[in-house]
Amino acid sequence: MSANDNKKKSDKLRQMAQWHNMPYNNRELSWIDFNKRVLEEATKKDNPIMERCNFLSITASNLDEFFMVRVAGVLDQIHHGVKSKDASGLTPVEVMSRLSEKIHEFAKKQYSCYNRSIIPSLRANGITFKNIDELDGDQKAFIDEYFHKVVFPVLTPMAVDTSRPFPLLANKSLNIALRLTNAENEEFFAVVQVPSILPRFLELPSHEGRAFILLEKVIAAYLNELFELYNIKEYDAFRITRDSDLDIDEDTEDLMAEIKKSIKKRKRGVPVRLEFGKKCNKEIRKFLIDALEVSEDEIYLQRGPLDLTFLSKFARIDGCENLCFEPIVPVNPPAEFCGYDDIFKAIREKDRLVHHPYESFDVVVDFVKKAAVDPKVLAIKQTLYRVSGNSPIVAALIKACENGKQVTVLVELKARFDEENNIQWANKLEKAGCHVIYGLTGLKTHCKICLVVRRDDDGIRRYLHMGTGNYNDSTARFYTDIGMFTCREEYGIDASSLFNVLTGYSFPPEYKKFIVAPHGMRTFFEAMIINETQNAKLGLPAKITAKVNSLVDPKIISLLYDASNAGVKVELIVRGICCLVPGVKGFSENIKVISIVGQLLEHSRIFIFENNGNPQYYMGSADWMPRNLDKRVELVFPVEDEDIKTRVQGIMNTMFKDTVNARRQHSDMTYTSVDKRGKKRLNCQKYFSKLALKAQKSAMKADYAKTVGTPIVPIKKGENEE
Repeated sequence: MSANDNKKKSDKLRQMAQWHNMPYNNRELSWIDFNKRVLEEATKKDNPIMERCNFLSITASNLDEFFMVRVAGVLDQIHHGVKSKDASGLTPVEVMSRLSEKIHEFAKKQYSCYNRSIIPSLRANGITFKNIDELDGDQKAFIDEYFHKVVFPVLTPMAVDTSRPFPLLANKSLNIALRLTNAENEEFFAVVQVPSILPRFLELPSHEGRAFILLEKVIAAYLNELFELYNIKEYDAFRITRDSDLDIDEDTEDLMAEIKKSIKKRKRGVPVRLEFGKKCNKEIRKFLIDALEVSEDEIYLQRGPLDLTFLSKFARIDGCENLCFEPIVPVNPPAEFCGYDDIFKAIREKDRLVHHPYESFDVVVDFVKKAAVDPKVLAIKQTLYRVSGNSPIVAALIKACENGKQVTVLVELKARFDEENNIQWANKLEKAGCHVIYGLTGLKTHCKICLVVRRDDDGIRRYLHMGTGNYNDSTARFYTDIGMFTCREEYGIDASSLFNVLTGYSFPPEYKKFIVAPHGMRTFFEAMIINETQNAKLGLPAKITAKVNSLVDPKIISLLYDASNAGVKVELIVRGICCLVPGVKGFSENIKVISIVGQLLEHSRIFIFENNGNPQYYMGSADWMPRNLDKRVELVFPVEDEDIKTRVQGIMNTMFKDTVNARRQHSDMTYTSVDKRGKKRLNCQKYFSKLALKAQKSAMKADYAKTVGTPIVPIKKGENEE
């Protein structure tokens, strides 16, 4: 090892020792706390019952992915003998021990919510889930016909014996295990997979209210027909969750082929969780534990139907709209674009900000669509991380290529759990003649940017859209994100430079405006925090306000603690994981952290630095996590338009005043709803929806030239109340 390597190792160890002495919540444990906040929404009686079903479904889906990636990662570290401590001072074994305890407790709360809150509330609204022995004659006739005509043809009973090994069961599949005996009283085991191709629940004919039954209960009622030569002694449902984190060799000559190969491996990953019903037969339990080679800590006994993610579709059944949230309908067009038929003209006049989903994502789709058919447009360059299954953005890019435009698209094939979808889009784009690239080796390209090069009457001009969220028209309906359109020359130059880095071998340049990871973003944020700290020490105005999805990076957290100790007021909105601990004497007494969990998923990233009375505003794709700062291509961009600065500040101020969706984090790492005493009821998400509609109406009625600079319309006293 060289002297330089020794120095790096020594510096890292010294830094880790420093981090171990500061308050730091383990990332995995903090994530469980976030999922608890989602579960609280499922138990809130103020929320409509179908929305409570949906929140419970989200907790189950979140937990599935957590096991497939994060828990699997911790178990892999243990398997490889890793004993080093993380920034929280815990070894992988210690993390797993605490995780196991918290997840088991969390699962109990999930099923307590289902049995004691969801089911009774559904029943109170005339909706019931039936067991077989509760069916009347018409209902029995209905499931008999349904089983024989629809279910039976797709079932595959799989015996397990010396000549037929235990089958490879798909990740997250729901199955029924059986203990059988033959005429000689010999014992056998078998497995029946509940077909995922069929609806998990079906509605029964009912003379009173609405009645449903789960598919696995229908199958269980007819197991004798699948095993006519055997006696069924016991049967129980079970479910496997597998390690699904891809191990990709990026040095391969064909990245797409390598990812396809890794996706296939995902289906047979090592089991990391085995779920049973609470009363699972002990012989079946032993059979499955031995077959799947799981430990006792990886077993979860559930007091209700396995895989609560079915509640997501159930929450959207027809005829129950009155049991859901009043939908937030995006205004279209946003006030910023009222009175403009030419989107390029609107952008030439001034920078434009759109706040989704309160303002329709269609304006972003239209930007690409119009560029695709505009004869003055020469080229379109865009990054795609996650797109919808029927993406109008991709269709527009293909149309642009057919119209002779130069189209370059970076499709991130390594977007977790979207790999197959992105491979399909990449193939379609390539077939259409687009120049498709897959990103940089060792890095995920997570930045959100679209560049349109256009020949205007006064010369070539570059038009940009930059955002905090994906170019996904589907998730844009329930993710809150912010996008900005501009044609400022320096931004355009930076955009061209960024795409040159992504598409070729250009060395990262000195950007004029952009802050780009992994080469400059960490140093930028560290410098901005240090600047606020120094200003505070000099008695100058100093404040840091930020909104991120996750706050994990130890160095950023350490600098925020330094800022707090210097007297900097730090206000943070962190939806999910927060490893920083606020309110700790000597570290974070000047730091406030809230989390907002509500009808929409908070996704935008905003950063404001007071800068001695000259506040600097930034937005972009990056969270304060090591992966975003060091292992991804991320983009954070400054806001220079004064009207947009005012609007961004207003967005942040409103979110900190929320009394419905906000929860405050405390020094013991617990979260509680904000104190409502003396405050009006304010749901920031509904407020922003009203604001967008009011701004649009104002822009349509008034002379647009007078309203274009005031996109925020003051709401009258009382209008922020629900």
